[in-house]
Amino acid sequence: MSTTLCLTRDELTELCRTSRKAGQVAFLRLNGIRHYLDAHGWPVVTRAAVEGQPEQAQASGTWKSNKAAA
Repeated sequence: MSTTLCLTRDELTELCRTSRKAGQVAFLRLNGIRHYLDAHGWPVVTRAAVEGQPEQAQASGTWKSNKAAA
C-alpha cells in the first residue's frame, strides 16, 4: 500500500483507461468516484475514494443552545 494521499497520474490513467483529462473526469463521474479538479483541470482522487477505506467520521451530537433559558 502506498503512503501517498492521492492517486498518481499513472494510477489514474490506469484506473480510467485514458490519459485525457476529459475522459478521466467523465469516467469518474459515471462511476460515482469522488474527486476534485486541481488548478489545471486535472482530476484528483484520494486513495480512500477507490480503496474503500472509511472516511473520518464526523462527531455526531445533539444540538444544545448556549442561550440561557428565559
